[in-house]
Amino acid sequence: MPVAGLLLWASLLTGAWPATPTQDHLPATPRVRLSFKELKATGTAHFFNFLLNTTDYRILLKDEDHDRMYVGSKDYVLSLDLHDINREPLIIHWAASPQRIEECVLSGKDGNGECGNFVRLIQPWNRTHLYVCGTGAYNPMCTYVNRGRRAQDYIFYLEPERLESGKGKCPYDPKLDTASALINEELYAGVYIDFMGTDAAIFRTLGKQTAMRTDQYNSRWLNDPSFIHAELIPDSAERNDDKLYFFFRERSAEAPQSPAVYARIGRICLNDDGGHCCLVNKWSTFLKARLVCSVPGEDGIETHFDELQDVFVQQTQDVRNPVIYAVFTSSGSVFRGSAVCVYSMADIRMVFNGPFAHKEGPNYQWMPFSGKMPYPRPGTCPGGTFTPSMKSTKDYPDEVINFMRSHPLMYQAVYPLQRRPLVVRTGTPYRLTTVAVDQVDAADGRYEVLFLGTDRGTVQKVIVLPKDDQEMEELMLEEVEVFKDPAPVKTMTISSKRQQLYVASAVGVTHLSLHRCQAYGAACADCCLARDPYCAWDGQACSRYTASSKRRSRRQDVRHGNPIRQCRGFNSNANKNTVESVQYGVAGSAAFLECQPRSPQATVKWLFQRDPSDRRREIRAEDRFLRTEQGLLLRALQLSDRGLYSCTATENNFKHVVTRVQLHVLGRDAVHAALFPPPAVSAPPLPGAGPPTPPYQELAQLLAQPEVGLIHQYCQGYWRHVPPSPREAPGAPRPPEPQDQKKPRNRRHHPPDT
Repeated sequence: MPVAGLLLWASLLTGAWPATPTQDHLPATPRVRLSFKELKATGTAHFFNFLLNTTDYRILLKDEDHDRMYVGSKDYVLSLDLHDINREPLIIHWAASPQRIEECVLSGKDGNGECGNFVRLIQPWNRTHLYVCGTGAYNPMCTYVNRGRRAQDYIFYLEPERLESGKGKCPYDPKLDTASALINEELYAGVYIDFMGTDAAIFRTLGKQTAMRTDQYNSRWLNDPSFIHAELIPDSAERNDDKLYFFFRERSAEAPQSPAVYARIGRICLNDDGGHCCLVNKWSTFLKARLVCSVPGEDGIETHFDELQDVFVQQTQDVRNPVIYAVFTSSGSVFRGSAVCVYSMADIRMVFNGPFAHKEGPNYQWMPFSGKMPYPRPGTCPGGTFTPSMKSTKDYPDEVINFMRSHPLMYQAVYPLQRRPLVVRTGTPYRLTTVAVDQVDAADGRYEVLFLGTDRGTVQKVIVLPKDDQEMEELMLEEVEVFKDPAPVKTMTISSKRQQLYVASAVGVTHLSLHRCQAYGAACADCCLARDPYCAWDGQACSRYTASSKRRSRRQDVRHGNPIRQCRGFNSNANKNTVESVQYGVAGSAAFLECQPRSPQATVKWLFQRDPSDRRREIRAEDRFLRTEQGLLLRALQLSDRGLYSCTATENNFKHVVTRVQLHVLGRDAVHAALFPPPAVSAPPLPGAGPPTPPYQELAQLLAQPEVGLIHQYCQGYWRHVPPSPREAPGAPRPPEPQDQKKPRNRRHHPPDT
């Protein structure tokens, strides 16, 4: 590289790399980061690539019995194979009528983004049919889809003769989300039911029971909510105690003067029939509580994440006590952040069994209700463990129903486990949008692996481990781009059985393997330091870990990630095999020594040794030395900078040499004279003489002997990289010989040639 090139390279580097942030404010760093192209190259991901001219894909149902996944989009219902989403997809085109689209456009709605049939609900009706609903160009509609009894039937068609209204089941506006559950052929849905999007309710339709809803236009019940998720969670072995839980966010009624948004968890009894005189055909067991996800500060002030974005219910061996994972974002415009909080059903039930929130008047504060509690306790299911004699909510006294209407809110809030988030993201250019969790059995225990979708179209794989001081340590194992064109991740579902993750956004659907062990590296230390519960060193490569009675040479240490103990015999020659490269620099210019460890989580140090007999010393940050993520920049090189530079990476107390560079510094004047010799008059070569000596070799005879070899190598490399002119390029076609192709012409003032 010429002197000018070195100076330009140095100026670009010094302007492009900011100062390294402190360790306390570093964002979570993935050990492996893969672009969409790199992810496809691993062969572990597939993108749904059928050109349907549609948008807004959402995974609405996963059916592992049929090996199918059902996706809704604009004007389409898709049935995709869980093993390969591109293998024989079953597609239904279900668009709104042209007349309905025209009416939608005339009402002032967008013809492309709003006036279509956006499929928002797919629920299993029975073993052979699905119940599907779409926005219908601001006219919600529902019908049944025949999917066949077996997956091998490849049956998938709409039954238009069973088309019915979708009011109370699906929103008018495709931008408004819905949360639904189909239980015993009864549909429960949190949805907006009017054209203007002002009347939100939790509905029960279909089935044999009475159609029910929340109290209309009562801000104490629902106040401009956004529904996220619905989940049936039994309270006891008694079926009459079963409750359906809704997760949503809404404007806070506790702080009417501020536009605060709170995350909520609400619940209703499945056998609720409403009141007899009051709350007729309305829920008489609806209760709600605040979900808190906050970071406690040293001064006692908490930083809250109130915008609930997604919920994942992790089932356990006890169906009554699943674990709730929820994604939150901050609601303010000044502070941007995301968090994942985890809740237990024991804490949730304790809040719903606690005091009710009560307010005497508009100028009073919210207080716990201290009056006489009516019997049965409001929110109790009829015919359950505590009310075996009452068969219906219509048997409840009026005082219970009236109390429920004015006291739907619990006074206490639900706090996460450890009263702090499991994962926090602040100061990042993205926000978390979705979460899915998988339980993995590793050699040293069972771990929960979190898959977090972002609004940048990436998925992060994260585990959280306990530390010795009762704190938690987050490890981001990888971050992958799952779409060619980045788009926010809308929905995500996981199949532990098939070890696959399915991700949907506005631009498409991608399914990818839960693990890419080979991406961590080809050494035992790299595999062990990754601390991925899915992966272990099998003696030859980093591969999928499977529980087996034969351990052989498998190496895995998720809890500590100690390769010194786990990889004995595999890392003895690691430093010896490090390749030493040679690099040249010119005094007064700059040199960049490249060093990129496989793991960005490693701590990098540079060591310098001038001569083999000298001791190595660490290079500290100075005016002339700039450390970047890509390596070390040496500015204003001096002759004393020549020597051996070693880049070492330390992770989990394991140190290894990443690269060694032998730097030779050449004198500036000597190199300049060699590259740009003064013009000299030389005699023509004699007949039979050999080729002329290159000018830099003639000059080298005048230089000191120790520097001759270095300049010779430097200049040889320089001329080797100088592009030859077209006439001198080897193998280039020779230009044609000039020929006289002029046409004869008549000259006015000269006679023609004879």
